[in-house]
Amino acid sequence: MRQIDHFIAGGTGGLAAARKAPVYDPNSGEIQAEVTLGGQDALDRAVAAAQAAQPAWAATNPQRRARVMFNFKALVEANIDELALLLSSEHGKVIADSKGDIQRGLEVVEFCCGIPHALKGEYTQGAGPGIDVYSMRQPLGIGAGITPFNFPAMIPLWMGAVAMATGNAFILKPSERDPSVPMRLAELWLEAGLPEGIFQVVHGDKEMVDAILDHPAISAVSFVGSSDIAHYVYNRGVAAGKRVQAMGGAKNHGIVMPDADLDQVVNDLAGAAFGSAGERCMALPVVVPVGDDTAERLKAKLIPAIEALKLGISTDPEAHYGPVVTAQHKANIERWIQTCVDEGGELVVDGRGFTLQGHENGFFVGPTLFDRVTPGMNSYHNEIFGPVLQMVRAKDFEEALSLPSKHQYGNGVAIFTRNGHAAREFAARVNVGMVGINVPIPVPVAYHTFGGWKRSAFGDTNQHGMEGVKFWTKVKTVTARWPDGSPDGGNAFVIPTMG
Repeated sequence: MRQIDHFIAGGTGGLAAARKAPVYDPNSGEIQAEVTLGGQDALDRAVAAAQAAQPAWAATNPQRRARVMFNFKALVEANIDELALLLSSEHGKVIADSKGDIQRGLEVVEFCCGIPHALKGEYTQGAGPGIDVYSMRQPLGIGAGITPFNFPAMIPLWMGAVAMATGNAFILKPSERDPSVPMRLAELWLEAGLPEGIFQVVHGDKEMVDAILDHPAISAVSFVGSSDIAHYVYNRGVAAGKRVQAMGGAKNHGIVMPDADLDQVVNDLAGAAFGSAGERCMALPVVVPVGDDTAERLKAKLIPAIEALKLGISTDPEAHYGPVVTAQHKANIERWIQTCVDEGGELVVDGRGFTLQGHENGFFVGPTLFDRVTPGMNSYHNEIFGPVLQMVRAKDFEEALSLPSKHQYGNGVAIFTRNGHAAREFAARVNVGMVGINVPIPVPVAYHTFGGWKRSAFGDTNQHGMEGVKFWTKVKTVTARWPDGSPDGGNAFVIPTMG
């Protein structure tokens, strides 16, 4: 059986693995590999390698660091078919979706190719008599990323590319459910010219997470996962003196106004609610039609569209989505479906009990649609993270606006309308971090920034874009005077002013 070890100091091996975890093929339900679960010893080795390599990397000029980004981008593009197949084999998403996962990560790498510009500081000539003031952004030292199973390429690239482009060493702790793509990316970083010890991968569970959060040499931690764990990571990391950004869960809403193009809405919902089996923090699992007439018309169009969705194995080019990541997650999704039924939700399309011929042990969940879900239901309040779409009817615009605004999560939201005033009003007033106007999954482009509000994010700085540059750097401000050699008669014992 294939064994997956850490990637430390440019290679694997070197530590005896007391614990291992299975890596499944979600399409068949079979174990295809084992991954090492490490702890303090493995992390200490990675930190030592990072400490040895980081000063020289930080001293490398930004343009040369950018060249490594260019090289890496070309290597990933040349190997994208291999990477996508590897990703799909462990996660379960279809090949086209895996390529999208990789591509959205590469877009942040593209942003990092311009890191010399992003690192330029500010300069004021003549801030006082013969005095100039300027600032510079310098790396923190060693950063770490703790990433989830649902985007094993994109999120490590979102974190690691910006951290390393700004001069830091980066230690990645990916999900133990699909660890192979991060390992392959580590190899490609080396091939691109990144020094050994600058990008490393350590595997593990809570023991490794706690070791990262407590390690005194790690200055910053970026996390993506569930909100309860994000809150834990944030509190423990900050208590240890670290800079922390911790992105949590979501329950994104799609508001459908009466004037919306319902054919377009249905097409968008099919992809946003059921794509990647709903295992996205930016999925759209709640649709809010405004008015009963809108709800009835939307439901009439949604039912045949959902029934036409094709589930298949990851390599089926005609499949709209594949299995979920584990048998445990499948069971959890189906429990939430039953919970919503018990709470009084109207089950319109039931995805439970789906099996695929020849892959009866795969972790498949069919698309599920509920109507007449209400805000008091636990199934509405919590994140299901599966191919389940809940319809919550709103009587008017104000009620529709209040639903995502009052929800515990505030990651993303979308409004579908032809009315520019309604869209503008909604975008300005909704209490959510990322807004789409006729865009169902409003993930910002790489040179903007990603981050939610409320229990969807803990910390003050978002991911990628200039917010990411700020997170992975610290500002140093220099006030300089070059005297001309003549005495100025000033008093050196009072605080200087620029008057």
